Formats: sequence, C-alpha cells, structure tokens
Amino acid sequence: MRYLSTRGHADRKRFCEILLEGLAPDGGLYLPETYPQISPAQLGRLRQVFSAQGYAALAYEVLSLYIDDIPSADLRALCEKTYTEAIFGTREIVPLKPLQTKAALGATVYLQALSNGPTLAFKDMAMQLLGNLFEYELTRRHAELNILGATSGDTGSAAEYAMRGKKGVRVFMTSPEGRMSPFQQAQMFSLLDANIHNIAIEGVFDDCQDIVKAVSNDLEFKRKYKIGTVNSINWARLLAQVVYYFAGYFQATQNDTQKVSFSVPSGNFGNVCAGHVARMMGLPIAHLVVATNENDVLDEFFKTGVYRVRGTADTHETSSPSMDISKASNFERFVFDLLQRDATRVKNLFQDQLSQTGQFNLGQDPLFAQAKSHYGFLSGRSTHADRLKTIQDVYTDNHIMIDTHTADGLKVAVPLAQAEVPMLVLETALPIKFAATLVEALGLEPDRPAKFEGIEALPKRVKLMPKSVDAVKAYIVQHCD
Repeated sequence: MRYLSTRGHADRKRFCEILLEGLAPDGGLYLPETYPQISPAQLGRLRQVFSAQGYAALAYEVLSLYIDDIPSADLRALCEKTYTEAIFGTREIVPLKPLQTKAALGATVYLQALSNGPTLAFKDMAMQLLGNLFEYELTRRHAELNILGATSGDTGSAAEYAMRGKKGVRVFMTSPEGRMSPFQQAQMFSLLDANIHNIAIEGVFDDCQDIVKAVSNDLEFKRKYKIGTVNSINWARLLAQVVYYFAGYFQATQNDTQKVSFSVPSGNFGNVCAGHVARMMGLPIAHLVVATNENDVLDEFFKTGVYRVRGTADTHETSSPSMDISKASNFERFVFDLLQRDATRVKNLFQDQLSQTGQFNLGQDPLFAQAKSHYGFLSGRSTHADRLKTIQDVYTDNHIMIDTHTADGLKVAVPLAQAEVPMLVLETALPIKFAATLVEALGLEPDRPAKFEGIEALPKRVKLMPKSVDAVKAYIVQHCD
C-alpha cells in the first residue's frame, strides 16, 4: 500500500512514513493510491469477526488493508491494547441506542455512542490508537517526535491524554483563547505532564490551524525539530475512524444487502471523510449527512458548489464550539476524489484560488452533481435555538441527554431519515463538556464522571500567544533544547 499527495507530489510513501509526517511536502494531504475494495463475501466475514471477536479484531481487519509495514502480530496487539472495555467502558466500544424521534414513518434513528473514552469525546476513538502507533514506531526507530496540533475543543484533550507520558513524544497543542467550554479548557490546561504544552492563540480555531499548516510546510524546520501532527490531516487518525462506520453498520443491520445512512456533526470534515472512505471501500452507505452549526461553510458547498472560507470576524462563536470552523482541513481529500483525482486542479483550487480569493466555485462543474448522486452527500444547518429544542425533545422522548454537537447532527438527520434505511447519528461528546447549554435547555446539570469532579478548579498551565507562526516556532525550539 502506497500513499500519494492530493496536490501531486511525486513521492509515494508507506504508512509508517506518513504516520510521522502529517502533511505531504507540497502541502497536500495523503490518501492511498487506491481504496481497498470489500467484496460481499469479505463484508460478511467482517460481520462475523465483529460479532464473535469484537471491535479490536474488526479494527485489525480494517487497518491491515492499509498498513503493510507493521508486522501483523504487532498491529493486532496494538488494536487489542487500544480498544478495551477498561478504556472505553463497554464491550461493544461503540454501542447503538435507538431513539424515539419525529422521523418519517418507518425510519429508524440510532445514536452511535463514540464518547466513552478517557476524555468523553469521539476523538478518543482514533487518538488512543494514534498514541500507541506513535510510541511503537518511534521506539522501533529510536526516534523522537514533536507533535504540533490545533484544537477547537476535543482534539486537544484527546491527543494529550493519549500522548501523556509516551516515550519519545512531546505535544504542543494550540487552541483559540476563550473559545472552548470551561470543561474542555480544564481537561487540557490541568495536565501538568512534562511532555504536554498548551498554547492559547489570540484568535479563532482557523488561526490555530493555519499556524500548524505553516509550520508543517516549513520543511527545514519540520525536519530539524521532527514535527508531526495529530489533527485529522494525519491519515492515520482518519483511518482509525473508518472502523466505527463498519461497527455501526453491523449493529444496525441484519444482513449485508441492507443500507444505512450516517449523520455526522462536522466542522473540519475529518469525521465524515472517514465515512466517505468507508463508502469508497464498499460499505453499503446510502447517505453521508454533513451537519453544520451556524458556521455553515460545508452546508453551503453541498447545496451550491461554492466553498467560501469565512474570515475571523465572520466565524461565529456558538454553543457547539468544536464546529466553529470555517476552513475544513479534510475537505481537500473529498474534492480530490470528486474531481477524479486531478491533483493539478486540486492544487490550483486549494493553494492558489483559496489563498487569493478565499473561495472557489464548482457549482457549474458536471462533477459537482456526483457529490450527492455518486458519493451520497447531503447536508443541513443547525442553530442555537435548534440545539436547545433538539436537546429538550430527546430528553422528553428518550430520557437521554445529548451534547450540543450531537444535537446538530440529530436535528439535520431527522428530516432526511428514510424508511427501511437506518439513520445513525454519530455522537460527538458527553453532555458534561457543554454543561451550560444543557442547563439552559433542561434546567439540569449533566452527569459528571467521578474522575472529573472539581476539574475546573485544578491548577492550570497554558501559554498565551499572538497568532504568530514565528512565536509558536520559537516556543517549540525553546522546549526542545
């Protein structure tokens, strides 16, 4: 299995090379040269593996289609070490919960629980594996890695909890100052491990993401200071997320001819891009529903073909803050496939047009129609008022609390649900991470796991910085000496 850049760089690399690298040398994102295809017989075998042996065995089967430079026994051991009931709280790892909703008659809606990991967010599903993969490969190479990341809320804590104490790894995590919930901030900033560094940037998430990309594109600095990434621009993280689409499908269906749809709260397009990969492999997915909040860049694209990045002043601060994003990093991967893997054209759109005009328009391109017809994408938008009502309805009808991002996913999903096609809404986080909005909606405080009691009052360590690439570089240099 070899990997190529969405912008056409000549190199073809193996999995463990891109695991430690992040962005390609030309600023593109890595994808496999071809997606492995799952035949009906193989899909049936994967169903049996999941049923008999569980999630870790399914993860091994899916990952081994993409990873051939880690010995099979070692890869299986890494999956078994990662996906345990002790870490994720349930034997199923990603159980489904049927929901009573106002969906179309005959439509079944499920909540796919992805937030049982150490930081109570779906990011743990991939990040726990990534931490083990990093430690494994760095030990094998007798090397070190300095991870530079950007978070709008959940990636940061998931990465830091996965990497804390890991041999050969330092984490430098940027986040937008004051834009995360108090619980999210406390999860990150209260970690005092020597290899964890939190950097609050005076700006929005997109400023943090731009800094990470700028540092990654400085190839001399990247090589000298061994810079890697944990954001979903890292293919390994996205690949790990592909697994739970298969697990959700097997739980929601009785046979391998049935189709399902997934509704995915999305800002950076990483989570739903993993669904796109699963669908390209042959998983019977009818629709991938992209659910945005008021920062509706992706909804605008799938409805009009216009991809229009918002500026800092136009990025709304919302009650689903992890989606307060106006530059969807992983979107380039889908556009690469949509444009029939025309790397020259993708480079022109993302490197030239976006930097010069802040937008591009594929609305008149005949290929744009395939976003829905061939690739199955639908989209919708949710507001603060929608979130409150959805949270209230779910609690009234199901006695379940959901977080604000999951509410966005459910609000968009329900009108699009079809009879005989189960709709799976991917849970984003547990509601305690966004307690203020839950109290606003229900007048009730969400349950808090005992290990997080009083977390907001713990001592915190964080460095405030302007939105400056040079300042972040200097900080990395200072803490690598």
